[in-house]
Amino acid sequence: MLGPGGSGVSVTAAAGALRTNAPARSTVLSIGDEHDTLLIALDPRSQLPAALGVYRVPGEPVAVTAGVDLLQVGQLDVVEDAWGEFTAALAAAIGGRHLLPVVGTIASIAPGEITGLPGIQEFLMLRRIRDAATSGRWRRIVVDLSGVGDPYALLRAPVALSAAMERLWPRATRLAQAAEKPALAQLSAAIEGIDRDCQDLTDLFADPHAVAGHLVLDASERGRRAVADHVAIAELTAFPLRSVQVSAGEFGASTAAVADEVRGLLGDDDVVVAEVPSGGTLDRLSRLRRVPVQFAAPSGRPYGSGAMTVRRVSGEGVDSVFELAWRQGLPEPDRLQLGRSGDDLLVTVAGFRQPIRLPSVLRRCRVDGADWSGGRLSVRLRPDPTLWPARQGGTGAAPSSR
Repeated sequence: MLGPGGSGVSVTAAAGALRTNAPARSTVLSIGDEHDTLLIALDPRSQLPAALGVYRVPGEPVAVTAGVDLLQVGQLDVVEDAWGEFTAALAAAIGGRHLLPVVGTIASIAPGEITGLPGIQEFLMLRRIRDAATSGRWRRIVVDLSGVGDPYALLRAPVALSAAMERLWPRATRLAQAAEKPALAQLSAAIEGIDRDCQDLTDLFADPHAVAGHLVLDASERGRRAVADHVAIAELTAFPLRSVQVSAGEFGASTAAVADEVRGLLGDDDVVVAEVPSGGTLDRLSRLRRVPVQFAAPSGRPYGSGAMTVRRVSGEGVDSVFELAWRQGLPEPDRLQLGRSGDDLLVTVAGFRQPIRLPSVLRRCRVDGADWSGGRLSVRLRPDPTLWPARQGGTGAAPSSR
């Protein structure tokens, strides 16, 4: 659950977690009807504990009803606990030996200082959510992202952390040095484990079979202006958006105009647009229960860049022209930016930059241009002659896409 600040994300998440009377449709999740729902709040100052009538116990699930638990994740607590364990293992591994300058530097960083490193804090929070989701204790997890600033930056964090580790200690160098120096094997294995977690988290939160994203907007001019940017960024990041909840808020604003505009903008029948009527002052459990919130279930269909297509549009060998395309909103086409970093295409939409991992067949190509038409972004790429394999006689042959 995400949305602009003040849109009612926390209230909608809590109301949806408490709902028990959703219609019997396979496309709708009745959150809470199996008595196995965990509501996660990432805001250390969230008012959900007070509204739900439970004590604030950061880091530990608290029973709200027979079917719903609340877990308040304190960002600094998660960071300090996890990083303290990692640096303790790191210090034990190096044992005072001089291995690599960066190793000693990392081991000396105090847990309270780690929040300045790119992606660490967000990575550890996402890993805490994943661990709860895979624990087997709950079948459904409702995550309130209202307290994390930019929720899309949070979801991008594992990619940023993996890239930072690759720059500090490239994987090829890391594995080679670990093979030559047994003392580095434990450290290399720890870094490798974090990198695998980064990939696992990236895949998990873009998995349309397991995750359904829900955007909450208030029925105001601000909500109307925000929807285009949010939808465009969701498409860019492959975040599997399944519903837009237009909330009337505490004072019962009319939701029809904003909901109609959202429907016109989406052009996607897989994304449900719901209007949430006012529930008055939602300051207690009994009132939250009465808010009619329903969450669309994961559709299993990739969203945005997750559904990208690749095709050869002309030529052969080094004269080939490839097209990489996906459905992509552009609220401000003039602000579209494209770049390249290693195997990633860097795409900036609505002021948000996302690395898009290129399919293997395109990693030896250079970006040749881009077009946006009919709501789809198409990027043209041509083989780099210095990298493209050549047949005998000098004619380029397409590399394997595996």
